[in-house]
Amino acid sequence: MKGWRARLGFLIPPGNPTVEPEMTAMAPPGVSVHFSRMVAHGATGTHHGQEERNRSQIEHIDETAALLALVRPSVMVIAHTATSYTLGKRAEAELIERMQAQYAVPMATAFGSVAAALTSLGVKRVALGTPYNAEITLKANTHLVEHGFEVVSCGRLENVTDIYEETPQRAYQLGRSVDVPEAQAVFLSGTGMPTISILQELEQDLGKPVISAASAMMWYALRLAGVRHPMARYGRLHTAAREP
Repeated sequence: MKGWRARLGFLIPPGNPTVEPEMTAMAPPGVSVHFSRMVAHGATGTHHGQEERNRSQIEHIDETAALLALVRPSVMVIAHTATSYTLGKRAEAELIERMQAQYAVPMATAFGSVAAALTSLGVKRVALGTPYNAEITLKANTHLVEHGFEVVSCGRLENVTDIYEETPQRAYQLGRSVDVPEAQAVFLSGTGMPTISILQELEQDLGKPVISAASAMMWYALRLAGVRHPMARYGRLHTAAREP
């Protein structure tokens, strides 16, 4: 029976082509993945208008969540890190608390998954890489600091015209470019930028953990669903079934 261990639900931006294949690839046996697209109009994947799209997704999030809830997921994840940066720490926590009560299902954000992953690995000093513009990258930096992490290096991809057209190779180069010796881990933000295929190689080359929003989402969703399933190929976060 499909999803006999857990059903994982993800709320994704309307133009994002990356979350579905990456979550499907990472799902262990007996775990099914389900998706609902959030509401935002206009061009997708561009720097221009990203903040407005984030706010639209927040405003209409119950329309999306109500549809996803119909499949009775074990967990629901807001699969968009920049939404958390727009919300800020307090509003993000309030939204998760409200939605958990409303839909009677554990809820998480992509960023909340990253924070839990970094904490599980004992990481405090982070190198941050994003595919965003300077304004949203600064918000990402601030959000990490508000959650108790020290951002020791921060960088972003140059010449991005469409985040959804970025490649794993560019994500790999971004990770290498932001790493510094004092960083305990590298965090690649952005669920639209493909990352899962390069995490293990990047960790081997840097000699430290590399967390992407995608890898953290699957790891944390499985934890919330009570599934302990170590997986190779996606970095050390997934190589051991860690207890909460």
